[in-house]
Amino acid sequence: MPLSTQYVAKETASNLWRNRLMTIAAVLTVAVSLSLVGAALLLKQGAARAEAEWQRGTEVMVWMQPKATTAEVAAVGQQLKGLPYVQGCIFRNHQYDYTEAKRLIGPVYGESGVTSAQTPSSWRCTPSHPQDAGAVIKKFTGQAGVLKVTAPLQQIRTEQHVINILQWVFLLVALVLLVSAAVLILNTIRMAIFARRREVSVMKLVGATNWFIRLPFMSEGLVQGLLGSGVAAAIVYGLHEVLDRVGSSTSGSVLAQMRMTGWEVFGTDLVVLAIGALIGTGGSALAISRFLDV
Repeated sequence: MPLSTQYVAKETASNLWRNRLMTIAAVLTVAVSLSLVGAALLLKQGAARAEAEWQRGTEVMVWMQPKATTAEVAAVGQQLKGLPYVQGCIFRNHQYDYTEAKRLIGPVYGESGVTSAQTPSSWRCTPSHPQDAGAVIKKFTGQAGVLKVTAPLQQIRTEQHVINILQWVFLLVALVLLVSAAVLILNTIRMAIFARRREVSVMKLVGATNWFIRLPFMSEGLVQGLLGSGVAAAIVYGLHEVLDRVGSSTSGSVLAQMRMTGWEVFGTDLVVLAIGALIGTGGSALAISRFLDV
C-alpha cells in the first residue's frame, strides 16, 4: 500500500485533534522543560563568558613596603613576569596609590597625616586563571620588601559556586521535566493507538505495511515535540532579550558579564528544537513498540 505525504499529514492532524487535551498538555510540558534546558545552556555559556571577564578583571596586588628598596621592587617585578600563571603586571608608584587611596577612602585619608612616601607602591598582576591568584599570594607573602599580597579570592569562589549551583539546579529540573514530557507524549500516542485499534486491524487485513500504520503516530509525536520546542525556543530568546537589556543597564554586574551575542542564542535555540524533535519521536516510537502490535 503506497504511503503519501498527504495521508500522513491528514492522519496526524486527525489524531492531534482527537486527543487535543492530551496534546496541549504534552506540548506545554515539552515547552516548560525545554525552556529550562535552554536557560541552563544559556547560563552555562554566560558563565564561561563571565569567567573570561573575571579572568581579565581579576587583579592580584603585591603591595611593597613603603621603604622597600629599588632593588627589592625590581626583584619582585622580575619574578612576577617570569611566572607562567601570570599574564602581565603593571607597577604603580607611591603617588599613584596615594591618589587612589584618597579617591576610594575620601579626604580623611589625606587628613590622617599619611603622605605619599608612606603609602605602599604596588605590582598589579592579572593571573592566567582566577584560581591562580592563590599561588601568587602564597609565593610572595613574607618576601623581602613585600608588605602583603591581596586578591578577591572570596568573591571569585562565591561567584563560581553560585553559578555551579544554578547550573546543576536548572539541569536537574529540566531532566525531570524532559522525562515527564516524554511520558506524556507516550501516553498521548497510546490513547491514539487504542482509539484506532479496530481501524489498524482492518488496515492490516487489507495489506497495509507496518510503516504505513506507524508513520502517522510517529509524525504525531514529532509534531508535539516540535511545537513544544518552538514555544521553548521563543521563551529562551525572550529571556535572553530581557537579561541583555538588564545587563546593558547595569554595567559591571554579573549579568553584564554574561551577555551573549544573538548567534549564540540562535545556536541554543537550534539545540532546543533538536531535543524537542528527539523527545517527540522517541516517545512515540516507544509507545508504538509497546502498544501497537504491527
